[in-house]
Amino acid sequence: MPELPEVETVCRTLHKRLRGVRILQVRVIEGRLRQPVAADFGTRLEGRVVAAVTRRGKYIVAELDGGWTWVSHLGMSGKLTLRERDASMEKHDHIVFTLDDGHDLRYHDPRRFGLCVVLPSGDLNVWPPFAKLGLDPLDRGFTGDYLYPFLHRSRRSIRDLLLDQQIVCGLGNIYVNEVLFRIGVRPTRRGHRVSRALSAELGREISTLLREAIRWRGTSVSDYRDGNDRRGGFQWRLQVYDRKGAPCYGCATPIKRIGLGNRGGFYCPRCQR
Repeated sequence: MPELPEVETVCRTLHKRLRGVRILQVRVIEGRLRQPVAADFGTRLEGRVVAAVTRRGKYIVAELDGGWTWVSHLGMSGKLTLRERDASMEKHDHIVFTLDDGHDLRYHDPRRFGLCVVLPSGDLNVWPPFAKLGLDPLDRGFTGDYLYPFLHRSRRSIRDLLLDQQIVCGLGNIYVNEVLFRIGVRPTRRGHRVSRALSAELGREISTLLREAIRWRGTSVSDYRDGNDRRGGFQWRLQVYDRKGAPCYGCATPIKRIGLGNRGGFYCPRCQR
């Protein structure tokens, strides 16, 4: 699933290309996404001009003229990419947006776990998925002091706490595994066993890691591409994620994988305690 750095990269790409562009036509080829595409989705978009493309957690937010906002989520395998208008259609191109600059924007999603909705801009903060989001890790208020109360009172694993979008919005399994390696903590450590000092280090390292990943345009380990259909580059800098059995870059101990819920946790048994 695209995580914060990938979604941020898509938003930055699309903001540059779509700002001031008018959506001429919307063609919904397959509307059976995680949340079915509304019957009036296209008519709410057609004729609108894109004012800005921003991000909330893992959501892409396109601000439109006329007081409307278009929100997309890429789910597990989605892409939102600009294509030449005469480019051949691909299997799983589910929605095609015809733009007045001569390009198409295509929503592509093999697993159909994403969503595309159009909402009145004034309703965004009370829209249920947004109303429940925790603090963004790139927010200036995101610190160890913010994290510590959630950790201190919980017996959940630190990995699961950091994946909780109502605590930290935007983090996913890739970057949680990576940040825990950087601070030397195993993903199974219980939240209440994290000290205030370690919580402060964790808060700093999360922000640092995510900004670094954004500079590399995100991680392409599977389907992820940016708005120009280009791969990211951070996959070459991963320390533990998806490296089961490979030697740790720090101590050469083989990386281990453990099952945590329906996602794997990766760690170095020597470097992480």
